[in-house]
Amino acid sequence: VPDLTQQTYGAMIMMCAADSWHGRYLTTNTLFRGWMSTKEVDEQMLNVQSKNSSFVEWIPNNFKSSVCDSLPSSMKLAVAFARNPSAVQDMFKRLR
Repeated sequence: VPDLTQQTYGAMIMMCAADSWHGRYLTTNTLFRGWMSTKEVDEQMLNVQSKNSSFVEWIPNNFKSSVCDSLPSSMKLAVAFARNPSAVQDMFKRLR
């Protein structure tokens, strides 16, 4: 779970050329898939949230995570991650 969590919050998974650390996260949603402890997931998510000051404080409950025990047969663990960072505005500024 720590490896998956670290990978999801890295800059390499952005789908556009924007550095997520230049902005702030408005919302995030992380779905862990596989047999894992929900306590471990909650600890990792709390760790990410407490280490990062990149989350806006004016949106309550903007940090969601869940665990699903069904996953593709070819994997032991997986994660799906959706985020809404304000850093995407960098990409739109370049389009002008």
